[in-house]
Amino acid sequence: MLDQATYSPRLKAQYREVIRAAMKEEFGYKNDMQIPRLDKIVLNMGIGEAVKDTKKVKQGAEELSLIAGQKAVITHAKKSIAGFRVREEMPLGTKVTLRGDRMYEFLDRLINIALPRVRDFRGVKGSSFDGRGNYAMGLKEHIVFPEINFDKVDEVLGMDIIICTTAPTDAEAKSLLKHFNMPFNS
Repeated sequence: MLDQATYSPRLKAQYREVIRAAMKEEFGYKNDMQIPRLDKIVLNMGIGEAVKDTKKVKQGAEELSLIAGQKAVITHAKKSIAGFRVREEMPLGTKVTLRGDRMYEFLDRLINIALPRVRDFRGVKGSSFDGRGNYAMGLKEHIVFPEINFDKVDEVLGMDIIICTTAPTDAEAKSLLKHFNMPFNS
């Protein structure tokens, strides 16, 4: 078993030793606290089939927990919408917020294992920033993660991945993610 006191994720060490210096040189930061860093990664699965079968939300939460390495929270409807047959407090999805070492471990698995397994993958869109240094992307299939046993999956679910950084601008956030080897196509 790994000693938690000395263990540090590969990308976290890379950030400390290489990426911070490169970012400081590239953008001319005067203070080390100005250098952008990863804040958190939020994983979200909206499960539309939950309207007919609430067991699908529990299964989605279990699979998201496997992917993230920590327990997923089930999200509920805030208000009723008759057209969608949704009632208030009905379970509709699941989410996880990753910080610290788990966040770096997930980003490493996403970039090096999951994204290359996506069918017809040509890189992720470089324009999906929100104007405040956060990057959002979606996956159509959650089965690209190695933690998911393909044979036990009843239904392939999509998921949203939001990478939040402390960067004040999109250009700085994009540069930070490029240093982490995020495969942008533009």
